[in-house]
Amino acid sequence: MIIEKHKTPVALLTAILTILLFYGLHTIGFNVSHKLDHITVGFICNGDEATPYSENFLRSIDYLQMQYPDAVKVILRDNVPSDEVGGVIDELIAGECSIIFANSADYGETMKKAAAENPGVEFCQAACSNANDEPVCKNYHTFMGEIYEGWYTSGKIAGLKLQELIDSGKLSRNEAVVGCVGAFPCDEVISAYTAFFLGVRSECPDAVMHVKYTNTWSNYNLEYNAALDLISEGCVIIAQNTDTIGPAVACERSTDNHTVFHIGYNKDMMSIAPTTSLISTRIDWSVYISQSVEAVMNNKRIESAVKAHIQGNDAWSGFKQDWVKMLELNPTIAPERGEEVLNETIKSFKNGDCRVFYGDYIGVSPDDPNDVWDLNLEFYENKESSAPSYHYVLQDVIIIDP
Repeated sequence: MIIEKHKTPVALLTAILTILLFYGLHTIGFNVSHKLDHITVGFICNGDEATPYSENFLRSIDYLQMQYPDAVKVILRDNVPSDEVGGVIDELIAGECSIIFANSADYGETMKKAAAENPGVEFCQAACSNANDEPVCKNYHTFMGEIYEGWYTSGKIAGLKLQELIDSGKLSRNEAVVGCVGAFPCDEVISAYTAFFLGVRSECPDAVMHVKYTNTWSNYNLEYNAALDLISEGCVIIAQNTDTIGPAVACERSTDNHTVFHIGYNKDMMSIAPTTSLISTRIDWSVYISQSVEAVMNNKRIESAVKAHIQGNDAWSGFKQDWVKMLELNPTIAPERGEEVLNETIKSFKNGDCRVFYGDYIGVSPDDPNDVWDLNLEFYENKESSAPSYHYVLQDVIIIDP
């Protein structure tokens, strides 16, 4: 039999295509939302694995490669100054990155500009707050963990330790002084050390705090010396919201005539300060990053795939979705009820029962003495965005050192 082939008339072809679109191409084996088998992911960091903040961020690469051993290629550019990030972004785009993650808020403006110019690439900026500012780019996103939860939990451990020292007679009530080495008097730092201090006070009501700023995120010598200054002022526990191990080393090496303990950030400091490091907290960036990569691979909008609080192109969460983690409590120096209180506090946050920025305190903005907040009216941190917004120094109980 000879079958004569004819070209399909235009009207018939149009009808066939209409039927296919009506029922969905997937019914005959086509997939409109084509899943990517391979993807290239770019990472931009302001430091490297020698600095705890970047080291913590870079854990996400190991997680991605474990989750997608054959499907994900990673291009990393570290130690990138903010004034050079534009050229690095161009390099990653030329390397065919489908999604780019950056860890420094200083990159935010440049990342957003690049997103507007490259609509086929997704740009995800950590620790920034400009995703929902006009002009909004649908491919530019911001994200951050609700780290105040970790700081408050760390504070409760520190407060337990202080109260234990007081109850045992090793410390007097007026010696219950904690310190914090902070980078800048910005919302992120003030929110963190205030949450920490309120955690301390929940277990040790006599505590007061001294804060010393280094005015840089990452300078080992400045952080080390700031911690030593706080120790010399009588601080018994030193927390840090900076990027190096300097404060932990200062606590471990201290030759002052009183006991000193350390609370860390981004990294487990026990290998650095085995006799003084109580506990550390960190944001687990890999949760958002892995979910975002999976969204891109499945041709989905990132915010539809991320399990978190979502507002526009901004995402955040805390203990509830494992975005915030507590690292190991040092068993050799932990307070007696440390593990119990740790677990209870995390559970309370997950259940939505924990009140942090609340109490009989008055906070004053460091930028405007007329801008005050009475914490008898609770302040809800991360209520509408991923970036911290609490910006008030508690009167009488938190002292800012020169």
